[in-house]
Amino acid sequence: MPRPGGYGSPSAHEYGAPMPHQGASSPGPAAVAPSSGVPVQSTEHVSRETPAADEDDPPLAMEALRAVQILNPSGEIIMPRPDHPRVICVANQKGGVGKTTTTVNLAVALALHGNRVLVVDLDPQGNASTGLNVPHHAGVPDVYDCLIDNVPLAEVAQQVEGIPNLFCVPATIDLAGAEIELVSVVARESRLARAIAGHPEKFDYVFIDCPPSLGLLTVNALCAAQEVLIPIQCEYYALEGLNQLINNINLVRQHLNPTLDVSTILLTMYDRRTRLADAVEQDVRNHFGAKVLNAVIPRNVRVSEAPSYGQSVMTYDPGSRGATSYFEAALELAVRGVNTGGTA
Repeated sequence: MPRPGGYGSPSAHEYGAPMPHQGASSPGPAAVAPSSGVPVQSTEHVSRETPAADEDDPPLAMEALRAVQILNPSGEIIMPRPDHPRVICVANQKGGVGKTTTTVNLAVALALHGNRVLVVDLDPQGNASTGLNVPHHAGVPDVYDCLIDNVPLAEVAQQVEGIPNLFCVPATIDLAGAEIELVSVVARESRLARAIAGHPEKFDYVFIDCPPSLGLLTVNALCAAQEVLIPIQCEYYALEGLNQLINNINLVRQHLNPTLDVSTILLTMYDRRTRLADAVEQDVRNHFGAKVLNAVIPRNVRVSEAPSYGQSVMTYDPGSRGATSYFEAALELAVRGVNTGGTA
């Protein structure tokens, strides 16, 4: 089973740890020079300080290589683009499982590799807007205006600085009152769906970052989306509310959005030092099967630091394990979508 970082993550060898054939065994018997009688080391023994012919590049070089691959400054690396827009709702009613972090980093990874991406921040806390460095203070046109006052989405979407293919619809504190105001609005569950459908530009991906609840905002996201991506923290509490979330998704599918599909599960905050993380991973993979991405997101301090600089980890530290892992997840999401006609 792939470990955090997926199939492109650095191995122990790439981090400079000695491989079994590099000085791990005891030195072989000494040979004797026929002319002098002085013992010399056998040619079969290679010192730890002697680089093997097949030794990988040093860790810093590997990190730089990963950073160039992720930032893609030449624009030559293109992730597969879907043949129709994929609207993906990132949902989990449990807080702190990595919904916003996942939304931001997947969106940036896809945008850096040739896809046009829109992020809709539907959480009143506005953390996705913060992570993309998009202004979302009081008075800024935001998703609230689209839901309550029918303002076109194109009028509130802002381009993310430094990433030409990425746009964000911010959330301000005004959105906190939307749950109550939507109660009396006609067709309250489909307000966001109509706003996205009315956007004149066509995006390859639309990511909707949901609040940690199952209220009307999340229902709007589920009605607007074709797919649901569920980030699951590798801890026991993350599994407790999962059945309730799946039941709500099924209710939305039955009554409001028959095309909705739980297409992707992403394991986050994986701590390889604990057996609990392994146990949670196995439980999730046994239950959801192929829906679970092979890439797993590890606990990584760079991922946590990035939002304080108004960045995703992809641009803050592109050579880090966190950035590598999200890059692998984005690539897998893109490849799966193309191979299955739009849904993973």
